Amino acid sequence: MDKELLRVVIILIGVLVMIGMVLWHFVKSLRYKRAADDYYDDDSYDDRTVDEFAVEDDEDGLGVFDIGDDLVDGDALLDDKAIKPSPKAAVAARREQEKPAVAPVPPASRNHLPILIEFSIVARADQGFNGEDLFDAFERVGLRYGSVRVFERVDANRMVDFAVASMVDPGTFPDTGLDEFYCPGIVFFMQPREVDNPLAVFDDFMETIDTLAEELDGVVWDNQRQPLTAETVAQFREILATA
Repeated sequence: MDKELLRVVIILIGVLVMIGMVLWHFVKSLRYKRAADDYYDDDSYDDRTVDEFAVEDDEDGLGVFDIGDDLVDGDALLDDKAIKPSPKAAVAARREQEKPAVAPVPPASRNHLPILIEFSIVARADQGFNGEDLFDAFERVGLRYGSVRVFERVDANRMVDFAVASMVDPGTFPDTGLDEFYCPGIVFFMQPREVDNPLAVFDDFMETIDTLAEELDGVVWDNQRQPLTAETVAQFREILATA
């Protein structure tokens, strides 16, 4: 084939392709226009269609769009965050959810402390301790006569640190006829697990016992009914110091 003829054929093919593209775009535009005209036809766009998208007033007088059975808050549609959440906020919320839960630190356990510490003061005299002498001595060391008819050490928060009972059953002290009341000894009770500062309370506990033993002329016993030794007191202090 001659080169000039080949060139003419290529040019004609290009022109035909361009004409075909123009015709295709023209037909396509006519279809879109016809579809739009049909959509906005007055006969099809009737009052029923408008009622389906009616606007109602809520209690605050703000627009609420009624679409079928669902209500959409008009104010929410104006909120950009309601339409499209911020990417940063979404990432932050996801990271917050992915954070592992931090278990609370449990308070220090006091299970190693003794439940009860019980020491006694036993009278040297055969008749025991007289009621009037006991009340006077208790008052001097700051013990109070409680509602359960025993004497108590009460702290600034009105909590009982330790108590003192009589060795005579049921362990209470009378509030009348003190001159006729006698008991062979008195018993001191302390609950280390129930006080805020067990070691400080124990030191007050021992100081009160030593003071009363001297004033009342008595012997201090441990919980085994043996004379209380300095070694036993030191052992209790060592245990309470770990609380």
